[in-house]
Amino acid sequence: MEMDTMFLAILIGAGLIGISVVTSLISFRVGAPLLLVFLGVGLLAGQDGIGGIVFNDSGTAYFIGSLALAVILFDSGFSTRLQTFRLAAAPSIVLATLGVALTTALVAIPSHSLLGLSWEESALMGAVVGSTDAAAVFFLLRVGGILIRDRVRATLEVESSTNDPMAIFLTITLVELASAGGFSGEALSWGLGLAFVRQMGLGLLCGWIGGHLLVVGINRLRLEPALYPILGLALALFLFAAVSMVDGSGFLAIYVAGMVMGNRKMRGGPALRRFQEALTWLAQMTMFLTLGLFASPSTFIDVALPSVLIGLFLVFVARPVAVWLCLLPFGYDRNETAFVAWVGLRGAVSILLAILPIAAGLEHAQEMFNAAFIVVVTSLLLQGWTIRPMARWLGLVVPPRLGPVDKVELQLPYGGDHELLVYRIAKGSPVAEGERIPRWARPSLVVRDGRSMKVLDSGRPQPGDHVYIFSAPRHGALLDRLFARPTALSPADEAYFGDFSLDASRTMGELATLYGIKVPEGAQDTAVGEWLTQRLGGAPARGDRVVLPPIEIIVREMDNSTDVIRTIGLSLDPGEGRPRRVPMFHNARDIIGSVRDWRAARRRFAAKNS
Repeated sequence: MEMDTMFLAILIGAGLIGISVVTSLISFRVGAPLLLVFLGVGLLAGQDGIGGIVFNDSGTAYFIGSLALAVILFDSGFSTRLQTFRLAAAPSIVLATLGVALTTALVAIPSHSLLGLSWEESALMGAVVGSTDAAAVFFLLRVGGILIRDRVRATLEVESSTNDPMAIFLTITLVELASAGGFSGEALSWGLGLAFVRQMGLGLLCGWIGGHLLVVGINRLRLEPALYPILGLALALFLFAAVSMVDGSGFLAIYVAGMVMGNRKMRGGPALRRFQEALTWLAQMTMFLTLGLFASPSTFIDVALPSVLIGLFLVFVARPVAVWLCLLPFGYDRNETAFVAWVGLRGAVSILLAILPIAAGLEHAQEMFNAAFIVVVTSLLLQGWTIRPMARWLGLVVPPRLGPVDKVELQLPYGGDHELLVYRIAKGSPVAEGERIPRWARPSLVVRDGRSMKVLDSGRPQPGDHVYIFSAPRHGALLDRLFARPTALSPADEAYFGDFSLDASRTMGELATLYGIKVPEGAQDTAVGEWLTQRLGGAPARGDRVVLPPIEIIVREMDNSTDVIRTIGLSLDPGEGRPRRVPMFHNARDIIGSVRDWRAARRRFAAKNS
């Protein structure tokens, strides 16, 4: 009987994962958030669905979800480039900490009035739904092919990867305090403050040190190539468990360790990256299926309407207010802030955290779980399907960055530093127009109309050819120009990046002479690129723009290794084709400017009437 049970469990688990993989085609075809597909499969297989599987073990569900989340966060850190992290580190961390706390406090208000929870339970409800879902955000931004401005994209990706530890910390702490009979103001301030410093501090420190030690240790070993990915993940999970056992944030530790490992030369690094990609998909499916099985939709009816209202409050009030307050000092324009506020998808982490009150035996734990589940579904249905049109409406979609269609990292002996790049020769590119290919850029293989051939036999390169090139990473930008970038911009690119381009080293004084703009005081001899960097708050990104009537200056090309602006675009008609700015989410610079204008207007009015 035990053998039959074992095979039945394998049959059910493998079948559900297989069904999830197949039904994920729905997500790719209609743009549905992938989480909804996996959750739907779990619900259909559960006790209220056609599968009739009874699964109500909260401890097992939380264990499976936590392990899967640790794997997901490790992969998120491993795939986060330091350049991306630096681009949005400060605003993302503020969103991941203060933003989660503000969301928690705001969501507690409707939870108290609509669900009838105590203030302690309402705060716990806010913490449960306080974080955005990394899996949903990464899927919609990366796999979904939404190309938005670099800084906005980096902010969303880093925030969604780093806010889970804060939400987990708040939820666990509030569950413990609620189980102890509530909390006073003093207990709330001192208890939360000390626990936050201890858990986050240990997580950050151990993750940083542990990540470096893991890289050093792995690089000293000589193993079979297939064992390096297994060892890397095993040691990362060991670090996660060890930090959690000493009351640190294991989730933060494994994310930081992953980021350290992913940005250092490590033996077996490319293999670990490929291994993690597949394993993370498996972790996501396992996590979502487990949570879907655990839920009982038949018990949702009593809290359905209040929960939907709480979800709408979260989407339209709590998240926008928290994001605006957090991004206020960082120079994001109104449309960027609006988009960050909209891409606040709730997901599996919120449902996972809602299991904790059940495991702790709190009085209204089941109602909170049901409400959290409905809030997540509301968020995904409303925000998940509208991210692409919202990005277009706000004018944040940028033309595709032309470059290699595929890139293969190579683990070469003796620390060799090359990669295999695959380009599809673009029509109008220098090579397609007959420019001679330099020796260092000559392909090793050409594929034309499905036939592979040697370079000597292929003749003149043709648009649409796929060329395979072994190259050092430093040559990437030069290869882009040769093979993938047309010599002239398309009409759509011209509309976005301006009528023509200038070298960013030209001075603001030269711009003033040519176009009659009013240059800010003291900026006459400042290079345009340097002035843009200062004006944008020190974090420029491709597509950022500043209006200086009668022109608009646009960041066209960046040096990715130094974050220096290389080329700017100029639009002679800033109003043409520009999206309408939302009438809210003013940043600190806008507010200060409005106050100055108001004071100047008052002084002029007083002088006129004196």
